Amino acid sequence: MLEFDFIEKQYLGLNKMSLTRRMSLAIFCFVAYYWRESHEKSGELYFFLGIAIMVISISLLFILHFKTQVKNGSIILDGLWTSRKIKIDTVSVVSVKKVQYSKYILNRAVYNLHLKGTIRFYTRGTDAVELIDKDGLVYLIGSQKSEELTRVIQNKLS
Repeated sequence: MLEFDFIEKQYLGLNKMSLTRRMSLAIFCFVAYYWRESHEKSGELYFFLGIAIMVISISLLFILHFKTQVKNGSIILDGLWTSRKIKIDTVSVVSVKKVQYSKYILNRAVYNLHLKGTIRFYTRGTDAVELIDKDGLVYLIGSQKSEELTRVIQNKLS
Protein backbone atom coordinates (compact mmCIF):
# COMPACT_ATOMS: atom_id res chain seq x y z
CA MET A 1 0.00 0.00 0.00
CA LEU A 2 1.26 3.50 -0.85
CA GLU A 3 2.02 5.76 2.06
CA PHE A 4 0.85 9.36 1.89
CA ASP A 5 2.89 12.08 3.56
CA PHE A 6 0.14 14.67 3.13
CA ILE A 7 -3.50 14.60 1.99
CA GLU A 8 -5.91 17.52 1.80
CA LYS A 9 -9.35 17.58 0.21
CA GLN A 10 -11.00 20.87 -0.75
CA TYR A 11 -14.71 21.00 -1.46
CA LEU A 12 -16.38 23.23 -4.04
CA GLY A 13 -19.25 24.46 -1.86
CA LEU A 14 -16.91 26.09 0.66
CA ASN A 15 -15.62 28.81 -1.68
CA LYS A 16 -16.58 32.24 -0.26
CA MET A 17 -17.33 33.85 -3.61
CA SER A 18 -19.64 31.08 -4.81
CA LEU A 19 -21.31 30.73 -1.42
CA THR A 20 -21.96 34.49 -1.21
CA ARG A 21 -23.44 34.51 -4.71
CA ARG A 22 -25.75 31.58 -4.01
CA MET A 23 -26.92 32.92 -0.63
CA SER A 24 -27.60 36.37 -2.15
CA LEU A 25 -29.78 34.78 -4.83
CA ALA A 26 -31.63 32.68 -2.26
CA ILE A 27 -32.26 35.72 -0.04
CA PHE A 28 -33.51 37.67 -3.07
CA CYS A 29 -35.91 34.83 -3.88
CA PHE A 30 -37.26 34.73 -0.31
CA VAL A 31 -37.70 38.52 -0.20
CA ALA A 32 -39.46 38.43 -3.58
CA TYR A 33 -41.68 35.61 -2.30
CA TYR A 34 -42.59 37.62 0.78
CA TRP A 35 -43.35 40.75 -1.25
CA ARG A 36 -45.34 38.88 -3.93
CA GLU A 37 -47.22 36.84 -1.32
CA SER A 38 -48.62 39.97 0.36
CA HIS A 39 -49.65 41.54 -2.97
CA GLU A 40 -50.40 38.61 -5.26
CA LYS A 41 -50.76 34.88 -4.85
CA SER A 42 -48.25 33.95 -7.58
CA GLY A 43 -45.14 34.18 -5.40
CA GLU A 44 -44.74 30.47 -4.70
CA LEU A 45 -42.28 30.15 -7.59
CA TYR A 46 -39.82 32.40 -5.76
CA PHE A 47 -40.12 30.33 -2.59
CA PHE A 48 -39.41 27.06 -4.40
CA LEU A 49 -36.55 28.65 -6.34
CA GLY A 50 -35.00 29.84 -3.05
CA ILE A 51 -35.36 26.35 -1.57
CA ALA A 52 -33.77 24.82 -4.70
CA ILE A 53 -30.79 27.19 -4.44
CA MET A 54 -30.35 26.23 -0.77
CA VAL A 55 -30.47 22.50 -1.62
CA ILE A 56 -27.88 22.97 -4.38
CA SER A 57 -25.66 24.90 -1.95
CA ILE A 58 -25.84 22.14 0.61
CA SER A 59 -25.09 19.47 -1.99
CA LEU A 60 -22.05 21.43 -3.23
CA LEU A 61 -20.55 21.13 0.26
CA PHE A 62 -19.94 17.45 -0.54
CA ILE A 63 -18.51 17.82 -4.07
CA LEU A 64 -14.73 17.52 -4.14
CA HIS A 65 -12.99 20.30 -6.09
CA PHE A 66 -9.48 18.93 -5.83
CA LYS A 67 -7.30 16.76 -3.66
CA THR A 68 -3.66 17.52 -2.84
CA GLN A 69 -1.40 14.55 -2.07
CA VAL A 70 2.29 14.29 -1.36
CA LYS A 71 3.60 10.75 -1.74
CA ASN A 72 6.65 8.93 -3.05
CA GLY A 73 8.54 12.10 -3.93
CA SER A 74 5.78 13.77 -5.93
CA ILE A 75 2.94 16.23 -5.43
CA ILE A 76 -0.31 15.06 -7.00
CA LEU A 77 -3.23 17.41 -7.61
CA ASP A 78 -6.36 15.53 -8.62
CA GLY A 79 -9.35 17.60 -9.72
CA LEU A 80 -12.98 17.12 -10.64
CA TRP A 81 -14.25 14.34 -12.89
CA THR A 82 -12.95 15.68 -16.20
CA SER A 83 -9.82 17.44 -14.93
CA ARG A 84 -6.38 16.09 -15.59
CA LYS A 85 -4.31 14.79 -12.74
CA ILE A 86 -1.28 17.05 -12.21
CA LYS A 87 1.93 15.44 -10.95
CA ILE A 88 4.88 17.57 -9.84
CA ASP A 89 8.10 15.74 -8.95
CA THR A 90 9.75 17.12 -5.83
CA VAL A 91 13.13 16.50 -7.49
CA SER A 92 12.35 19.28 -9.97
CA VAL A 93 11.20 21.75 -7.29
CA VAL A 94 13.76 24.48 -6.58
CA SER A 95 11.97 26.45 -3.86
CA VAL A 96 8.85 26.24 -1.73
CA LYS A 97 7.34 28.90 0.51
CA LYS A 98 4.07 29.85 2.14
CA VAL A 99 2.50 32.99 0.64
CA GLN A 100 -0.80 34.85 0.68
CA TYR A 101 -2.94 33.63 -2.21
CA SER A 102 -4.50 36.96 -3.10
CA LYS A 103 -5.08 40.40 -1.65
CA TYR A 104 -8.81 40.11 -2.40
CA ILE A 105 -11.40 38.71 0.01
CA LEU A 106 -13.46 36.88 -2.62
CA ASN A 107 -11.57 34.63 -5.06
CA ARG A 108 -13.08 32.22 -7.52
CA ALA A 109 -12.25 28.54 -7.37
CA VAL A 110 -9.74 27.53 -10.05
CA TYR A 111 -7.95 24.35 -11.08
CA ASN A 112 -4.88 24.44 -13.36
CA LEU A 113 -5.38 28.09 -14.33
CA HIS A 114 -2.40 29.56 -16.20
CA LEU A 115 -2.43 33.27 -15.36
CA LYS A 116 0.38 35.85 -15.28
CA GLY A 117 3.16 33.28 -15.31
CA THR A 118 1.73 31.11 -12.54
CA ILE A 119 -0.28 27.93 -12.52
CA ARG A 120 -3.02 28.30 -9.91
CA PHE A 121 -4.99 25.79 -7.86
CA TYR A 122 -7.43 27.29 -5.36
CA THR A 123 -10.69 26.54 -3.60
CA ARG A 124 -10.78 28.62 -0.42
CA GLY A 125 -8.71 30.29 2.25
CA THR A 126 -6.11 33.02 2.33
CA ASP A 127 -2.84 31.07 2.29
CA ALA A 128 -1.09 29.24 -0.50
CA VAL A 129 2.12 27.35 -1.18
CA GLU A 130 4.31 28.70 -3.96
CA LEU A 131 6.46 26.15 -5.77
CA ILE A 132 9.09 27.03 -8.36
CA ASP A 133 10.54 24.23 -10.46
CA LYS A 134 13.76 23.95 -12.50
CA ASP A 135 12.02 25.15 -15.68
CA GLY A 136 10.91 28.37 -13.97
CA LEU A 137 7.24 27.38 -13.70
CA VAL A 138 5.51 28.84 -10.65
CA TYR A 139 2.75 26.78 -9.02
CA LEU A 140 0.43 28.48 -6.55
CA ILE A 141 -1.51 25.88 -4.56
CA GLY A 142 -4.19 27.24 -2.21
CA SER A 143 -4.39 25.24 0.98
CA GLN A 144 -6.07 25.26 4.36
CA LYS A 145 -3.01 23.47 5.76
CA SER A 146 -0.32 25.53 4.06
CA GLU A 147 2.20 25.31 6.94
CA GLU A 148 2.00 21.53 6.98
CA LEU A 149 2.20 21.25 3.18
CA THR A 150 5.22 23.58 3.09
CA ARG A 151 6.96 21.59 5.83
CA VAL A 152 6.33 18.24 4.12
CA ILE A 153 7.63 19.50 0.75
CA GLN A 154 10.70 21.08 2.37
CA ASN A 155 11.44 17.77 4.10
CA LYS A 156 11.23 16.04 0.71
CA LEU A 157 13.65 18.58 -0.80
CA SER A 158 16.32 18.03 1.86
